Amino acid sequence: MGCLGRAVIVLQRMGIALRQRQRWLLISLLAVLHLALVAGAGTTISLLYWLIDVGLFILWQPFIYAERKVDFSGLAVIVLMLACGAAWYGWWLLIVWVILLAALVGGRVMFIDYRPTRIFYLIAFAYLLAALLFWLVPRVVPDALLIGPVLGREFTWGMPAFLLVMLLLPLSPESDRPGGAMVDLFYSLFIFLLIAVLVLGSLAFMLLRQSGYFEAVLYALISIALLLLLIGWTWNTRPGYTGIDVFFSRYLLTIGLPFEKWLHRLTILAAGESDPEKFLPQALTEMLDLPWVVGGSWVAGARSGTFGTGSRFHHDFTGQPLQLTLHTRHKLSPALVWHFHLLAQLANEHYVAKLRARELLQVSYLRAIHETGARLTHDVKNLLQSLSNLCYLAQTMNGKDGDRLDLLLQRQLPQIIQRLQQTLAKLQKPHSEAGGVLPAEMWWRIQQQRYASSPVTFAAANLDPDVLLPTALFDSVADNLLQNALLKAQAESGLQVRVELTADASSLSVCDTGSAVSDEVLGDLLRAPVPSASGLGIGLYHAARQAEICGYELRLASNAPGRVCFELRRCQPGNPPAI
Repeated sequence: MGCLGRAVIVLQRMGIALRQRQRWLLISLLAVLHLALVAGAGTTISLLYWLIDVGLFILWQPFIYAERKVDFSGLAVIVLMLACGAAWYGWWLLIVWVILLAALVGGRVMFIDYRPTRIFYLIAFAYLLAALLFWLVPRVVPDALLIGPVLGREFTWGMPAFLLVMLLLPLSPESDRPGGAMVDLFYSLFIFLLIAVLVLGSLAFMLLRQSGYFEAVLYALISIALLLLLIGWTWNTRPGYTGIDVFFSRYLLTIGLPFEKWLHRLTILAAGESDPEKFLPQALTEMLDLPWVVGGSWVAGARSGTFGTGSRFHHDFTGQPLQLTLHTRHKLSPALVWHFHLLAQLANEHYVAKLRARELLQVSYLRAIHETGARLTHDVKNLLQSLSNLCYLAQTMNGKDGDRLDLLLQRQLPQIIQRLQQTLAKLQKPHSEAGGVLPAEMWWRIQQQRYASSPVTFAAANLDPDVLLPTALFDSVADNLLQNALLKAQAESGLQVRVELTADASSLSVCDTGSAVSDEVLGDLLRAPVPSASGLGIGLYHAARQAEICGYELRLASNAPGRVCFELRRCQPGNPPAI
C-alpha cells in the first residue's frame, strides 16, 4: 500500500471519529473558518483552509449521511462545486458561506431542549454573526465609509474565546451523536434571508444616507426589529381586528376556500344521508361548485355514474372501491392535483364507512334473528322435554296410578300451554322480554309443583305475598338452570339439586353437588354461546342477556366440586351488572 492509500485511510478514520463527536466537529469547523478569515481571501492558504472547512461541513451537515458512499456522479458534482468555489473565491463567497452556516446552526436550535446544548449552538451562531458583521462585510465596504473603530485585532484574537466557551459547555449524549440534532429547514431559510437582508440593508443605508458602516448596520437592525414587531403585532387576531393571518388565509391562499366549502358540504351530507348509494353521487356532484371542475365520472364496485359535462382535460383518481375521473376547464397544477386527490380520498373514505355501517346493521339484524331463534328453540326444547316426561309417565304408570297421573296432568299442562303462549309472543315481538309479573309466592308454588317428581329440593321460603317478580325472566332462568342440573344428574349419580328464593324475591339460586364447570367452558360462560354436552351453552347466554335487560344479573356464584351455584340477583340502582 502506497503513501496515498495510507493517507486516505487515515483521513477516513479521522472523518469517522469527528463524525461521532459533533461538538468537536463544529468547533473544528469554526476554528478552520477563523483561520481562513484571518488569512485573507486573497491568499492561497486561506483557500486551503476554506477547502478543509468544506470537508468538515460535509461531515457535519445533517441532510446527507457522511458514511454514505459517494458514487461517481455525486463525486463529480462535489468536485465541480469546489472548483467553482476555488475559481470565484473571495470575500463575497465567504460572506455567503458564513450566512449559510449561520442559518443551519440557527435552524438546529429549534429542536434542542437541553439548555447547555442550546447555549452551545447560540454561541456558534453569535460567532458567525460577529464574523460576518465585524470582519467580512467591512472588507467589501469602501474605506471612506468605515467610520468608527477598527475591530480587526479584536476579532483575530478575541473571537477564539467563543470557541473556548463552547469547549467547556456540557452537551447531551443525543446531540453529540450523528444525526442527533435536526434542522428546521424553514427556520434556517428564514434566518438566511434575515441575515441577507441585514447585510444588504446595511449596504443600502450606506449608499442612500451616506452613513458609515456601523451606523448603517444599526439602522438596518432597528428597521428589521421594527418590521418584525409590526408583523407580530398585526398578525395575531384581537377583538375588533381579524389580523393579517386571517387576511392572508382568506385572500392570498384562496385556493383553499372552494375546497373548504366542499368539505363543509361533505360533512353535512355525510351526517344527513346514511345510504351509501345515495351519498356518493350527491357528494361527487357537489364538486361542480369548484371553479376548476366541469364534470366527471365514477365507478364504485358494481355501481357507476356521471355528473356535469366532459372536457379534454381529465385526471384519474384511483381508490378502493371508488375510481374517479374529473374533467376540468384547464390543466391542473401539481398542487391542485394533490388537493383533488385528497378530496377523492375523503369521499371514498366516507363511502366505505357508510358501506361498513350498513353491513354492520345487516349483521346486527341477522344476529338478532339468530339469537331470537336460538332462544325460542331452547324454550321449545325444554317444553318438549316436559311433554316427553309426561308421556313417559303416562306409558309407565299402572291403572291404579290414574288419579296421580290426572293430578300431574292438571298441574303441568296449563303451565306448558302458558309457556307456549309466551314463546309465541316472543316470536311476534322479539324485543319484548318482560312477559308480565306474578306474585313471588304463586311462582314459587308453581315451580314446586312442576318439579315435584324430579330430584330437586326447594328450600323453605317465607315469601311476602305482595312481592312480584318478572315471570318470563324467572321462568327462563329457572328452566335453564334446572334442566342443565338434571342433565348433569344423569351423568353423575347421587347428584342433588337445591333451589332457594329470598323473601323479597331479589335473589334466586340453583345449586348442585356435582363436578365444577370446566375451565374451557368457564371462560365464555354467560358471556357467549358455549357448545357443551352438559347443556351449559346458548340457553344460559340468552338468560344472562335477558336478565341484563330486566335489571338483574345472572352469575356463577360458586364453582367448587360438590357446590356449583348459579345466582340470579336484582341489581342495585347505579350498580350495573358485571358481565
